[in-house]
Amino acid sequence: MDLTEQERRLLALHYVYPVPLNRLENLFENDPTLEKLYAYRSGQLADLLNIPFSKADRLHEKLQQQKTIPFVQLYEREKIIPIPFTHPYYPDSLHNLIDPPAVLYTKGDWTFLGKSHKIAIIGSRKATTYSLEALSLIVPPLVEHGMVVVSGLAKGADAMAHEAALSYGGRTIAVLGHGLFHLYPKENEKLAKRMGEEQLLITEYPPYVRPAKWTFPMRNRIISGISEAIIVTESTEKSGTMSTVLHALDHGKDVFAVPGPITSAFSLGPNKLLHEGAQPLWNGFQVVGSLISDR
Repeated sequence: MDLTEQERRLLALHYVYPVPLNRLENLFENDPTLEKLYAYRSGQLADLLNIPFSKADRLHEKLQQQKTIPFVQLYEREKIIPIPFTHPYYPDSLHNLIDPPAVLYTKGDWTFLGKSHKIAIIGSRKATTYSLEALSLIVPPLVEHGMVVVSGLAKGADAMAHEAALSYGGRTIAVLGHGLFHLYPKENEKLAKRMGEEQLLITEYPPYVRPAKWTFPMRNRIISGISEAIIVTESTEKSGTMSTVLHALDHGKDVFAVPGPITSAFSLGPNKLLHEGAQPLWNGFQVVGSLISDR
């Protein structure tokens, strides 16, 4: 991939300081091309990034240590394609977030990011066979109309969504809450490897970053951000699924919910969404019709 010198310097900064773009605004206002990146003293970094001097001092030291590292070549060796926020491949919709990723690290077919219809399918990590049955009615029409299924590669509904897209011959994107050197959870490692070869894995974290509790809520805004609509299969009332839905609603995305039996705790989330105005969903043609008719 062709990158500008500014983008190469951003990769070096992001490797040691992997924060969203809004945390770098003052730095870019002061130095749009990052030409002075390696010349800043610790105090200047502390002021520009609004961080404690001790943290800025460590950052300064790390920048000096790795300023000659050929990050682009190293990523190519691992078949990782980094996409900075300034690059044409970066999804325009992510710029609408308050805190867009400064860099997306991708593995697989990055052209999926440019597809016009990306649909997120999300739900509980403890999703039941009811989700599987629902996906058998929802996913085939999406695939038939060239839509890309987006999810988070978590256990349960996420993995079911990715596997359904694959089984029906479709395309799917997994948004990870960690770097590409750490495939998580272990149960989905085989699926993740297949997707990194045939489909697409994306993350805002450099390859070495391990999964942590705080990284997954951050991931959810990207799932919503790159998707045109959100489908919820099964979910409890308070969950990460609901945080993704809130991101979607904040940005005017269509939200579809699969009605569920009132005896199931995993129906509480989608049934509540229906009460609050989400569109009830029982087959994928409803999504296709809604999105195409909006065009």
